[in-house]
Amino acid sequence: MLSFFGRGSAFSDKNNCAYFKHGDRLVLIDCSATAFNKVKNLSMDGITGIEILVTHTHSDHVNGIAMLIDYMWFVKKVPVTVIAPSEDVKNDLLYLLQRLDGCENDWYTLVTASEFNAPYVKAVIPTTHSQQLEGRCFGYNLDVDGTNVVYTGDSNTIEPFKPYITPGSELYMETSFYRSDVHMHIDDQLSFIKEFVGSGVSVYLMHLDDENNILAKINGTGAKLAPLYTGCGECEVTPDLIYGITDTLYKETCKNDDNDHQLIFGALTELGKNIVGADRASFWKWDKRRHELWTTAATGVDKIIIPDNTGLVGKAITNKGVFVTNDPYSDPDFNSSVDKKTGYVTKSVMVLPVADVNGEYIGAFQLINKLDGGFDIEEDSRKLSLPALILGLALESDTFLDDAHHDRLTKLKNRIGFYSDFSRKYMKYLEADCEKPLSMFICDIDKFKMVNDTYGHNAGDQVLEHAAKLLLGACEENENAYRWGGEEFIILMPDTTLEQAVVKAENLRKEIEASEFPADGVMIHKTMSFGVHTFVKGKTIEENVSMADEHLYTAKETGRNKVVYEGKE
Repeated sequence: MLSFFGRGSAFSDKNNCAYFKHGDRLVLIDCSATAFNKVKNLSMDGITGIEILVTHTHSDHVNGIAMLIDYMWFVKKVPVTVIAPSEDVKNDLLYLLQRLDGCENDWYTLVTASEFNAPYVKAVIPTTHSQQLEGRCFGYNLDVDGTNVVYTGDSNTIEPFKPYITPGSELYMETSFYRSDVHMHIDDQLSFIKEFVGSGVSVYLMHLDDENNILAKINGTGAKLAPLYTGCGECEVTPDLIYGITDTLYKETCKNDDNDHQLIFGALTELGKNIVGADRASFWKWDKRRHELWTTAATGVDKIIIPDNTGLVGKAITNKGVFVTNDPYSDPDFNSSVDKKTGYVTKSVMVLPVADVNGEYIGAFQLINKLDGGFDIEEDSRKLSLPALILGLALESDTFLDDAHHDRLTKLKNRIGFYSDFSRKYMKYLEADCEKPLSMFICDIDKFKMVNDTYGHNAGDQVLEHAAKLLLGACEENENAYRWGGEEFIILMPDTTLEQAVVKAENLRKEIEASEFPADGVMIHKTMSFGVHTFVKGKTIEENVSMADEHLYTAKETGRNKVVYEGKE
């Protein structure tokens, strides 16, 4: 992975400059004057040479090269090779270094990429930038420690780079908040960024003209700002970085229409990732109801659900302590399936379990691939303590809200959960201009009181649990089952016609009739009655539920164990 001495545009305090190590060589991509001030303070122990890949000759990308050549020649005695992407750029650099900056020929080596034939350069990619440098602007396709890296340099289009981007690649793309003809504008790239992150590409943004606004734009996309480091390898966590994340968090939370904690989880996960200099981070919620761990916020990965007794996250929660491995492939609990699917290589993992105020573990904070060496369990735990603490408090609040929306016995959402889901997910179906249907059925267990009277209340609870399990199992994606009260249940079915809902209810009625219900040591048979209804626009939620309830009442009064709907009374 690349690291950056600066990721700013021409007018910033830290101009764009990336670096990586190839064996005993330090490789720079461009070298601004601001980057020179950091490179000269690097330890050169073990470094036998510096190689500079040049993208183009704008001063904010090359005005540190001559100073670096002078410094390494006179002070450090480390040879410098300047690699031009083309013969034209080589000639421009020759004029700059000899005639303008006065570097002697024997102080450095100047070659084209084709002449030098560096093993880490897979391709030189021509692109367009400013009119004055037509034909003289390039990006690179690199092999960095076995990872396919695509580096755009300054470009006003992503098109030349697309053929080189494959799943598992790292893409470093220049991005502008203020629109111009010579840079890629963030609004134009968002759909592309989401598409490639979704396919397993790690997207990092560089050459930024307004970091805070760009950070707000990419919230939730999985893209990240290119990682900044000082010469000592410590993560450069600036006040602007922290204030930018917290400002975005505050503003977005104040206008949070979804009434959930995703914004908090996402922002704090991003903050923790930057604090310790990790490549990826994810925050995991422990769903004790389903015995699952799943990501509530992740940077660089899709949502993943795993059993709570598996993986390194499960291991850390089970052992009730911070877990670190800098050799994950040798750990039997490490799940390498995601790496195999995307081509990503996991080199180090740190997991911090998070607890509620009572000390009960409820989730975990996972970080992957510290960019400059492995994780340090003591130092990195200290750095992450504040975001991990706040994540735990936010998750506790989220868990408390989730518990309030669920019925403790059946584990289905309750009436509060029904109204919460309706306000967030389904209210749009009642609007006059919505063309899609929303259907539901309300159902209850026939002669349920007889179960309690005959077998006892423990048996009645088991019958309710079994019915809930069958109803939940019948729900498809985006459908939800609720315990309405007593022995009554509701299933909501978006984008479902009345006819489709009737078929589902009839199939479920037959399945219930054929099922055996546990009842405190014995197995019994029960039936259920159904009232099916498609929501009428312009009517309230309560009015629509009442219409379905009338159909259920008809089913109960006309023999039970049947499905009744409009037109079939």
